[in-house]
Amino acid sequence: MDLKTYHGNICKQTCEQLLSRKGKDGAFLIRDSETIQGVLCLCVYKQKMVYTYRIMQTHTGQYTLQTSPGVQEKFFKTLEDLIKNYKRRGQGLATQLGHGVKRKTRLQQRHVQDETPDYEEVEDSSDYVVVLPS
Repeated sequence: MDLKTYHGNICKQTCEQLLSRKGKDGAFLIRDSETIQGVLCLCVYKQKMVYTYRIMQTHTGQYTLQTSPGVQEKFFKTLEDLIKNYKRRGQGLATQLGHGVKRKTRLQQRHVQDETPDYEEVEDSSDYVVVLPS
């Protein structure tokens, strides 16, 4: 993927900082989901808030935004087509996409064995509760 607004594996906090620095309604970027492997997130800035929409890829390779129940899904051949569509008014986002926040450096292939985890490993997980949607 060579989309310049794709920032790869950045955390939600870094994403929010980048969009807040831009400070314009409609500023957006795409990042990897932190919770679901293989899913992307479209993050959009509006009035000092960041709205996050999951971008799912179908088994045929098309892209769609995860929608609320009852809202008809739209499918796109490329991420560029998806972005182009949501730059138009009234497409169901908090605001239309306007200003893409481009990454400053080229994305590097990351090697898991070379990374140090940014979390503390916990042996006893009794303090954690798994919350599932109802």
